[in-house]
Amino acid sequence: MHEIILVTGASRGIGAATALHLAEQGYGIVVNYRAQADKAQAIVEQIQNQGGTAWVLQADVSDEQQVVNLFSKIRALPGQLVGLVNNAGRLQQQMRVIDMDTKRLQDTFNSNLLSQFLCCREAVKVMSTELGGTGGAIVNVSSAAARIGSANEYVDYAAAKGGVDTLTIGLAQELAQEGIRVNGVRPGFIDTEMHADGGEPGRIQRLAPVIPLRRGGTVDEVANAICWLISEQASYTTGSFIEVAGGR
Repeated sequence: MHEIILVTGASRGIGAATALHLAEQGYGIVVNYRAQADKAQAIVEQIQNQGGTAWVLQADVSDEQQVVNLFSKIRALPGQLVGLVNNAGRLQQQMRVIDMDTKRLQDTFNSNLLSQFLCCREAVKVMSTELGGTGGAIVNVSSAAARIGSANEYVDYAAAKGGVDTLTIGLAQELAQEGIRVNGVRPGFIDTEMHADGGEPGRIQRLAPVIPLRRGGTVDEVANAICWLISEQASYTTGSFIEVAGGR
């Protein structure tokens, strides 16, 4: 029987790196994806080729019924869910607030905030010691944008991640006596495909001079922080955040 961790949005970027690192530590990994089936399957195969255990499960985690179905499938796996990495999220094109319509705002909030609420809710039902679970850990992937604001680019994304921070703090307090720790990471300018999604593939290079460490971060650097928060080494840490933002 495996100790299982769900990593949402694990077909690329931070999610993929986190899935690989956690698999190296012996966890069975649920590689969740929304649309990129081939990339998600490649992560599963890489884990399996290295002697690990992984399953690929498709779900748009901003859709309530798909999240419920996802956790139903996880319950049927040979093992116990002990961790959730809430990583799935999306950037839209860079834009000032004055130009944002309601559809964009709803899409941004659903993919970056509602998705984390839904996955946390269902994970608690499985992991809470009050509900027959064995406890576990949740790591919510926020963003340094929640502090910085991302003016003229992604204020909606920054606002959604600010909501993630509040979710993390409040849920940590709710679950402290139910065997579940809840923490967050705030990545800064990390070298992923997400910047291309926002319309500026070279964004890190443009902004590197204003980052104290004068470079963007790597997905492995973020994954290492997530893995520590999941691990028993962080057993007395809940409601906290690790900044992985190069000092900005």
